[in-house]
Amino acid sequence: MAKDEIVWGILGAAKINDKVVVPTHNAPKCRVKGIASRSPEKAREAAARYGLAVAYDSYEALLADPEIDAVYIPLPNHLHVEWAIRSVEAGKHVLCEKPIGLDARQVERLIAARDANGRYIQEAFMVRTHPQWIKVRTLIDEGAIGELRAVTGGFTYYNTNANNIRNQSEFGGGGLLDIGCYPITTSRFTIGREPKRVVALVEQDPDFKVDRLGSVLMDFDGVQASFFYSTQTYPYQRMQFHGTKGRIEVEIPFNAPNDRPTRLLISENTSEGVATDRWLELPVCDQYGVAAATFAEAILSGSPQAIALEDARANMQVIDAVFRSARSGAWESIQQS
Repeated sequence: MAKDEIVWGILGAAKINDKVVVPTHNAPKCRVKGIASRSPEKAREAAARYGLAVAYDSYEALLADPEIDAVYIPLPNHLHVEWAIRSVEAGKHVLCEKPIGLDARQVERLIAARDANGRYIQEAFMVRTHPQWIKVRTLIDEGAIGELRAVTGGFTYYNTNANNIRNQSEFGGGGLLDIGCYPITTSRFTIGREPKRVVALVEQDPDFKVDRLGSVLMDFDGVQASFFYSTQTYPYQRMQFHGTKGRIEVEIPFNAPNDRPTRLLISENTSEGVATDRWLELPVCDQYGVAAATFAEAILSGSPQAIALEDARANMQVIDAVFRSARSGAWESIQQS
């Protein structure tokens, strides 16, 4: 008999689970059975907190459970590739927190593991399946703002805690992998093609040895996309799309709320040539639940997943080029596969 739900396991007791686990459990065709930790006590505490049936005392124990169809991996960045590969080798599908790897070569290893084991592996860029981003791309494709010419954006927060994993280089910390990747993936998604080259200015924290501030310009051969990111400035996030006949601004592009509608500001001229601004509201949803449901539906139906690993590799190739440009001080071509 065909399955009608995907049974999930959570591979790690990270803080981001507070945003992910319950929405995944409540998502259509999804059920979260349990959570694993290297600390049995942490696993029990997390299972009780989220109302899950099982606390696994190791990652291996969760992967050995034949009822688990898919795992969500919220582990530190440097562990993503290892445990994604071990998961598909155990017969599980994988939804892994971003960045799915530390560079494009690591994503190549995941593609090989996917192909060898016949299981989906997807980077958990929840913004890519959120209705507001699908609407932005639809509006641009329909010519709502004329010909798209430029994209601008920013994503920042303030965190100088030396014990925070985002400030620890050995664990894949730093601003570009944590938040700078969002303007890259959303620019690529909405423009609908890959950039040819990038140039970047990146500042390192002298103590943490991770990037804390960056400005990036991407050349999409006819569309210029620029953004800044920082882990040590006042919190801010916004994305804007500038066309020949109008502009779209995404009010809360990345940390979309789950308790109120999201909004797009659309600036355009009326038929009389008068400039007007209007807000377009998108219905309330939880972007983590939407991402889980979309992934589950792809597994159950055998249809293509929303974000293929090839897309994750392309995003990482841009990130690799940004780091190269920061070192060289020059334009760097995107090394695409």
